[in-house]
Amino acid sequence: MLNIFTLANGRLFQEEIESLEELSRSRPIWIDLDSPTPEELRWIEDFYRLTIPRDAINPDIEESARFYEEDNGELHVRSDFLIADEDEPRTVRVAFILKHHEPGEGAKGYDVLISLHAEDVPVFRLLRMRARRAPGLIAEAKEVLLKLFDADAEYSADTLEGIYDELEKVSTRVLSGDMTDELAGEVLGAIARQEDLNGRIRRNVMDTRRAVSFMMRSRMLNAEQFEEARQILRDIESLDNHTAFLFDKINFLMDATVGFININQNRIIKIFSVASVALLPPTLIASIYGMNFKFMPELDWAMGYPYALGLMVASAVVPMLYFRRRGWLKG
Repeated sequence: MLNIFTLANGRLFQEEIESLEELSRSRPIWIDLDSPTPEELRWIEDFYRLTIPRDAINPDIEESARFYEEDNGELHVRSDFLIADEDEPRTVRVAFILKHHEPGEGAKGYDVLISLHAEDVPVFRLLRMRARRAPGLIAEAKEVLLKLFDADAEYSADTLEGIYDELEKVSTRVLSGDMTDELAGEVLGAIARQEDLNGRIRRNVMDTRRAVSFMMRSRMLNAEQFEEARQILRDIESLDNHTAFLFDKINFLMDATVGFININQNRIIKIFSVASVALLPPTLIASIYGMNFKFMPELDWAMGYPYALGLMVASAVVPMLYFRRRGWLKG
């Protein structure tokens, strides 16, 4: 899908392009390629006289090739954006090309931002919604890229708040004191999901920091945009502290849950230990009475069997009473 965004009265308007002729009649500041066809890629390359690398959104691209500037002034940025899907949180690689376009025939040149990605990104939807409602939010292509990184940091912050809420629910269940093995399994699963999402957020904000720092080093920003980039970096720094705190909280909840599991297992082992100790004296007595004596007590003495059975019961009850008096049979 090929979408172009133009400015009108300080607002960002979206149009869907279906031919090269429609593209040539527009003056976009942002062109968004969402899972584009080879034909749509060819339109962009022919009209703007550039080459879009076929591995632009390849997740295995080398780190050194993610941020660079061409000799003709083209700025290439590869950045990851978070999709905090409840079932499958993930990051999506997005390739940006910032280029100055000269239409020719005396027309004034303009900067255009080209973005390429394989699936829809929530941050892009958030920026489009804001730009339609807030006039003057975006004035040029470089600000589109900055606002995307700013929205990405805010989206990460909102996702962190969701992790806080989920961990509060988990904490209530863990500290309730009634931790069964089934509940412990559910809690461990919930903690693992939040830990995975928290780790993805930390990686995502690290990637955003690198991209914003590259833009600042490239000297492409004016004074106002440079200050906005610094504010984005400060926001990301605060997110790092939150992710570190959440990792500590997750580790605490994980340790507490595993501790309750060990307690439940110790209770089971305790039952077997008490039973084995209590049944040891009757087993010893039965073994002695089962030896091949010359005159077996059970046969030569009328009270042999009742005496043996009574002695075995007494030898089992006395240790149990002693254990109970010491409090070893309590849960």
